Amino acid sequence: MAAGGGTKAIVAALGANLAIAVMKFLAFFLTASSSMLAEGIHSVADSGNQLLLLIGGKRAKREADAKHPFGYGRERFIYAFIVSIVLFSVGGLFALYEAWGKIQHPHAIEGNFWWVPLAVLVGAIVAESFSFRTAIKESNPLRGTQSWVKFIRNAKQPELPVILLEDFGALIGLIFALLGVGLTLITGNGIWDAIGTGMIGLLLVFIAIVLAIETKSLLLGESATKNDVAKIEAAIESDGTKIIHLKTLHMGPEELLVAAKISVGAADSGAEIATVIDSAEVRIREAVPMARVIYLEPDLLRHADSVQLPEDTSAPLNG
Repeated sequence: MAAGGGTKAIVAALGANLAIAVMKFLAFFLTASSSMLAEGIHSVADSGNQLLLLIGGKRAKREADAKHPFGYGRERFIYAFIVSIVLFSVGGLFALYEAWGKIQHPHAIEGNFWWVPLAVLVGAIVAESFSFRTAIKESNPLRGTQSWVKFIRNAKQPELPVILLEDFGALIGLIFALLGVGLTLITGNGIWDAIGTGMIGLLLVFIAIVLAIETKSLLLGESATKNDVAKIEAAIESDGTKIIHLKTLHMGPEELLVAAKISVGAADSGAEIATVIDSAEVRIREAVPMARVIYLEPDLLRHADSVQLPEDTSAPLNG
C-alpha cells in the first residue's frame, strides 16, 4: 500500500506540475514577471524531482546480488536526497538570484496581458490543491494518529513526505507570487514582484533543508519504529526467551534487518537452540512482516545482561 500510494501521489504531482509549468512560462513571456519565471522554474524543478522519485522507486526493486547482498532498497532514500539538492539549487537559489536582480532593477508588469499571471496563478492553485489532496489521502493510512510534523519526521517511505512538502511549498509559493503580482499591478511598482520572487526562493530553500535533514537520517540508517520494536520484543519473548541485546535497521522503506542476542539454557542441545531460534524468527516475521533479514545469536543470560539495553545503544551484539 505504501509503495502504491506513493507512486499515485508522485504521478498526480508530476502531471499537475508539467501543465502548470507550461502556463507559468507562457505568462512570463507575455508579462516579464519575475514571480512567474521563479514559479515556472519551481514547477520544472518539482517535475524533475518527481521523475527522480519514480526512477528511485524502480531501481530499488532490483534483486539482491553478490555486491549488494541486502538489496537496493536504500536507493529510494538516495533519490529523495538528490531531490532536496535539486530543490535547493534549481528552485530556491535561482529564485533568490532572480529576486536580487529585480530588486536592483524593478519594473512594472507591462503589455495588454496583465491579467494572464493572475489567471495562471489561480488555475495553478486549483491544480496544486488537487495534487496536495491526493498526497494527503495517500498519506493518511500510514500517518495514523500522528501529527503531520511527526509523520514527515518519522516516515520511512521518503516519497510521500517529499510530495507533501513539495505540494505544500508550491501552494504557499503560488500565494506569494499572487501577492507579488497583484500588488505590482495595483501600485505599478515592480518591487513587489521582486519581493514575491524572493519569498518563493526562501520558502524553497527552507523546504529543501528540511528534506535534506530527514533523508540524511534515513541514509545513515534508522531503526524500526517504537511500535515495531515493541512487537519484535513481544514476539521473541512470548515463549519465555529473554532478549539480551536487540538492534534493528531499515535497509529500505519496507525492509527491516533484526539482529538480537537471546538467552538459551546452559544445558540446551544444539538442536534445541536451533528450534528456539527458528521459532523466534517465525514469530518475528508474523508480528512485523517487513522483517526480511533476521540474525539471532544464542547466549547465556548473565547477571550483567539482565537489564535490557535500549534499542538504539551502541553495545556490540557479540560482546
